[in-house]
Amino acid sequence: MGGNGSGDGGWGGIAAGGAVRWTYVFVDRPVAGFERACAFWTAVTATELSEPRGEQGEFVTLLPETGDACVKAQGVVSGDGGAHPDLAVEDVPAFVDRAVRLGAGVVAPHDGWAVLRSPAGQLFCAVPWHGESVRPPVVEGSRLDQVCLDVAPDRFEGEVAFWAALSGWESHPGSLPEFHVLRPPAGLPLRILLHRLDTPRPASAHLASAHLASAHPASAHLDLACADIDTTRAHHEALGATFVARHPHWTVMRDPAGGTYCLTGRSPETGGLPPSAG
Repeated sequence: MGGNGSGDGGWGGIAAGGAVRWTYVFVDRPVAGFERACAFWTAVTATELSEPRGEQGEFVTLLPETGDACVKAQGVVSGDGGAHPDLAVEDVPAFVDRAVRLGAGVVAPHDGWAVLRSPAGQLFCAVPWHGESVRPPVVEGSRLDQVCLDVAPDRFEGEVAFWAALSGWESHPGSLPEFHVLRPPAGLPLRILLHRLDTPRPASAHLASAHLASAHPASAHLDLACADIDTTRAHHEALGATFVARHPHWTVMRDPAGGTYCLTGRSPETGGLPPSAG
């Protein structure tokens, strides 16, 4: 979806150990289409797959030729997938405690990391930071640089407040009243865009290991910043994606595994909209 302009953020007064030092986004896709999804997303991000991890080989990292990885993928056994962010921090237990104080719930604690749920039901993970610091480059005029959280209207304001407080990032209204953007400090690879839906969505499970308590949980999808949406669309369609809908500043697509995502008319370098679109 569309968003606001870009700018350098700060740590929002958060102590260094609790600051988000790196971000990942997970491409969550049903296992039946997982290989197709991985083939597509490695092609559009110019990456290679890591060796599979997990009890059933359900996790992979998309490894760029240069820079540090910021995209991972997961095969899910129920639901239609989606996306979720991973926030890398120096002190995971302290970060989890702070998230809980802000209204998150712990879904699944693990040794060294945890799955959490935002107040509106969006799943995310707190993971240890391993020194990642170099953003991958723009690929053929586009960059996967944003996770968009689609939130029911009655949960939107609370969700904006939660993510702004948890991240400590710059928090600004978007280019349209239904959007709100959180811009990270310079060098971090992913922004968070919150999108207020017109009506609530029906409940669904996004990860096999978690059942959301919210009657209308938030969901998430991927956004790419594109120097030219039509050129990127043609490239993606050649790789098996299909067109869904066109809007003034973004185009909705579906990847070969059936997951929806958006091509947005923002600068792949800065993440901002062109001046004429502001």
